Amino acid sequence: MGFKVDSEYDLGPHGRITLLKGEGDTFIELISNPVHEPGLFSVGMEVDDLEGTLNELKSRGAGVTMEPVKISVGYLAFIEDPNGVRIALIPAHR
Repeated sequence: MGFKVDSEYDLGPHGRITLLKGEGDTFIELISNPVHEPGLFSVGMEVDDLEGTLNELKSRGAGVTMEPVKISVGYLAFIEDPNGVRIALIPAHR
């Protein structure tokens, strides 16, 4: 599919994260976790304004499954689509 390894993060006993870069700003994050079964964990996307995006999605009835929390690269929040797919929202770094 044309993806190349961009970076890898060793999480010790918690697994490993590998970021694959495609064309443009497209990335796939592969997470190896010894505790959970393989499968789709979430789909992620960058947004220009995390709080604004969450407020708009809430007003449209989206289920917020995790309010923004501080992570090593900024903030992260999760919503869930009508089919139960978790969507990670991460502020864009410009």
